[in-house]
Amino acid sequence: MMDFVYEGARSVTGPLLAHLGASAAVVGVVTGAGEAAALGLRLASGPLADRSRRFWSWTIAGYVLTALTVPVLGLTSVLWVACALVVAERVGKAVRSPAKDTLLSHATAATGRGRGFAAHEAMDQVGALLGPLTVAAVLAATGDDYAPALGVLALPGLAAIALLAWLRARVPDPVAYEIPVGNPASDVTVADKPIRATLPRAFWVYAAFAAATLAGFATFGVLSYHLAARHLMPTAAVPVLYAAAMASDALAALATGWLYDRFGGRVLIALPMLSAAVPALAFTSTVWICVVGALAWGAAVGVQESTLRATVADLVPAGRRATAYGIFAGIMGAASLAGGAVTGALYEVSVPVLVTTVGAIQAAALVLLWATRSPAESRSR
Repeated sequence: MMDFVYEGARSVTGPLLAHLGASAAVVGVVTGAGEAAALGLRLASGPLADRSRRFWSWTIAGYVLTALTVPVLGLTSVLWVACALVVAERVGKAVRSPAKDTLLSHATAATGRGRGFAAHEAMDQVGALLGPLTVAAVLAATGDDYAPALGVLALPGLAAIALLAWLRARVPDPVAYEIPVGNPASDVTVADKPIRATLPRAFWVYAAFAAATLAGFATFGVLSYHLAARHLMPTAAVPVLYAAAMASDALAALATGWLYDRFGGRVLIALPMLSAAVPALAFTSTVWICVVGALAWGAAVGVQESTLRATVADLVPAGRRATAYGIFAGIMGAASLAGGAVTGALYEVSVPVLVTTVGAIQAAALVLLWATRSPAESRSR
């Protein structure tokens, strides 16, 4: 339900900012900064969640911020206010994500990391499909009026907060999923030692590979700006394309999650290959090729949001997991900001230069993946 809310809003971020007077560079910087905030601020929220052990409180607080921000975004007619709200929505994700991922990491101990995180990502995409389609329908019915299109998203937001409160009451301590039977003194329950433990070297090597893949990854804001600026699609059709990309996201998450549990981290070779294909396809002047590029973008996001995160849980002890997720997200945030800024700026200079630059960055990521032989494979051995 919360993906219904914020993915509905993200599906029209590019056209909305363009409507308020933003250039492609501004869209790239703002959406990149939003992703950087969503990831970078977890450097603080992750360790704080580990120290407080209040994982449910952090999770709920972050979702509340997103639920409040999105409807207001549709009401503003001032560009800088809209930019601030776009970033603020992503701050909500920064607040909740390390704690939420830690809760998920405990639950997936009973299911398999790859499949568990993949199932979570696929369920996310049910909302990520419905949200953009709802926004598209309201835009079409109201003549591209963003206020009702984003205002309707307040309803699933309220429902999600109510569901979180119910779930917290039902499962107050998900860490119990990871406590071995007959061993209540496992390191999962002894918080002091894991919290002070040093993060393993394999985690840092893995984070470097993940950062390389995101440093050359375009945001959907720039993709949707291209579609609107070149008049390749009507505004109401852009959220429909985003919904299709979210369906691609879900399928890629399920496929790579299943493969990860069977074959380890070698499946991550797909990520830089998909990321390199996105600008080559999405920034053309042919609609159907742009659509294929958007689907490739969605598939890459599916891998980022499932298999990349699942591997962190396998590399780091339970008592340090929120901290690890925060640091991992911070590194990825810096790379996302670079990716958004680079793709937005190079788009205005030359699309061929953009395609070549992204291809070179992703080639370097492949080399790094090969050199490190993937930490998940080390885990399987």
